[in-house]
Amino acid sequence: MTAQTPTNSPESLYPTQGDNRPTKVAIIGAGAVGSTLAYACVIRGVAREVVLQDINKEKVEAEAMDIAHGIQFTPAASVAGSDDVEICRDADVVVITAGARQKPGQSRLELAGATVSIMEKILPGLTSVAPNAIYIMVANPVDVVTYASLKMTGLPANQMFGSGTVLDSSRLRYLVSLHTGTAVQNIHAYIAGEHGDSEVPLWASAEIGNVPLSRWGKTVSGGEFDADLRAKIGHEVMESAYHIIEGKGSTNYAVGLAVSRIIAAVLNDEQRVLTVSTLLNEWAGITDVCMSTPTIVGRNGVGRRLLPYLSMDERDALTSSAIRLRDVARSLGY
Repeated sequence: MTAQTPTNSPESLYPTQGDNRPTKVAIIGAGAVGSTLAYACVIRGVAREVVLQDINKEKVEAEAMDIAHGIQFTPAASVAGSDDVEICRDADVVVITAGARQKPGQSRLELAGATVSIMEKILPGLTSVAPNAIYIMVANPVDVVTYASLKMTGLPANQMFGSGTVLDSSRLRYLVSLHTGTAVQNIHAYIAGEHGDSEVPLWASAEIGNVPLSRWGKTVSGGEFDADLRAKIGHEVMESAYHIIEGKGSTNYAVGLAVSRIIAAVLNDEQRVLTVSTLLNEWAGITDVCMSTPTIVGRNGVGRRLLPYLSMDERDALTSSAIRLRDVARSLGY
């Protein structure tokens, strides 16, 4: 039996499909990330129907029920939880958060084997009940998991992609905003490459408004926004997840918001530029690996991969990141 709630407002608040059918998001995994993502989707009104699926029947039903009890205070929605994959049938978007849990001090790539094994078990059932869904991989290491999952399923590269460095880019903009005293919404800067230790801040193309960050000048503390500060910020972005995991055991709030943003871009066909992890083909000379680049995201999933201006150091770092990710995928047989 699933835990669910009826709706209380018009369906017109939500995006619909071409046949005017209300939208449905299925989230796989009711852990900290999955349940927080479901909550974020409901309070933002991302989809008309949100379902959670997890092998732990009691937990998934309890998480869904807890969210459902607050529907009075959100845009209309229905929320349900079940251990049966059938609950995901005909979903428009399937988000996979289930995977091995990252321990304090453990790199994301160290999770690869265990998480890929989980994908081998769950993907056949999911693709059978939701063959036309857009699949968003969140489980870490997201780049390797996305690549292996594409190989397992045979889905087209536009239909399955990873959450990538959308959150890392948000962290980067947040830190830049603290040093410059400007709103994060006016900062245009990206993290590309691996969602992990070899990620690359794209400083050469970073701007605030229409001003290149390299010409910003003084920070709020009176210092220069120079190479040393850029290196410090890049390191802090990369280390953020480790600090959070050490302090509270997992990251969940910001990633829930970030992934709900990706889902909205898909369901609303926003054609929004997001640094998701996709299968690359001759992007900056990089081929046959999944990693993050600025990418246009809409109803058909991922579209054009954008190539911003890159310094030679950034190109070299991205190539090294790609080699690192490709080697891990090959070691797992993909």
